[in-house]
Amino acid sequence: MTNAFIFPGQGSQAVGMGKALADRVPSAARVFEEVDDALGERLSGLIFEGPEDVLTLTRNAQPALLAASMAALAALREEGIDVATHAAYVAGHSLGEYSALTAAGSLALADAARLLRIRGDAMQESVPAGQGAMAALLGLDLDAARAIAEEAAGDDVCQAANDNAPGQVVVSGDRAAVARAVEIAKGRGARRAMMLAVSAPFHCALMSPAAEVMADALAKVHIHPPVVPVVANVLASPLADPTQIRQRLVEQVTGTVRWRESIVWLAANGVDRFVEVGAGKVLSGLVKRIAPDAETMVAGTPEEAAAVAAKLKA
Repeated sequence: MTNAFIFPGQGSQAVGMGKALADRVPSAARVFEEVDDALGERLSGLIFEGPEDVLTLTRNAQPALLAASMAALAALREEGIDVATHAAYVAGHSLGEYSALTAAGSLALADAARLLRIRGDAMQESVPAGQGAMAALLGLDLDAARAIAEEAAGDDVCQAANDNAPGQVVVSGDRAAVARAVEIAKGRGARRAMMLAVSAPFHCALMSPAAEVMADALAKVHIHPPVVPVVANVLASPLADPTQIRQRLVEQVTGTVRWRESIVWLAANGVDRFVEVGAGKVLSGLVKRIAPDAETMVAGTPEEAAAVAAKLKA
């Protein structure tokens, strides 16, 4: 079988994620220590013990999810599984793209952790609290969601931010415009349309200040060619050139996360098994809706990592 390793984004975080890995896998424990050192604080304590409301803050959730994913990858390595040998591609959802790039050797773990802290702060600071919003439009395809967002925008910003799966599109922008989009969607056959509990309107033009911050931060970091191609969120196709990777990471801040198209591309190019590396099972659920014939596996605990390793080596 042909494998892709996929890495979760914001919303997958949970207090206690990765703790069993840190307790039982020495190399996984070192991942959390390295992230703590890179940030100059004990983020691992927050990850393992909470409180949840502080972990969920964008500035904490982003590097925390990276740490959990890289700890899970370390456990896979202990079981004899590595990206270069056992994955044809890697991909990550939004911030998960940084995890994918770290897994593929493009970014050093410490650099990725610092970049995600900068990214989280910059995203939060781009829009005053309460002015932006995001909403899920369920039961509508991307074209329908884009048409609704454009109609709702008026003089404000409203854009398709996440194309997650068939019939699951998230729009983002000014709060008033997103609220209008919810009402329009209800009249256009949406199964459900609801505002989301998020701290900022991610992946839309309101994030332009954050994109400028990330352009500056990424310019100072060395990016290596990945050992396997990385399917980029904004392209839904693979990248291997470091200059292109840097450019697309900047574009990703304001651009649509094309997750559905990314999985469609991977399935069309021979991937028939997806291994979700890190916290939760959100991406596996999306993959099952996008590519129902593909196998999905999750590696977020020592037991899961061992089971994945056994399957991949069989």
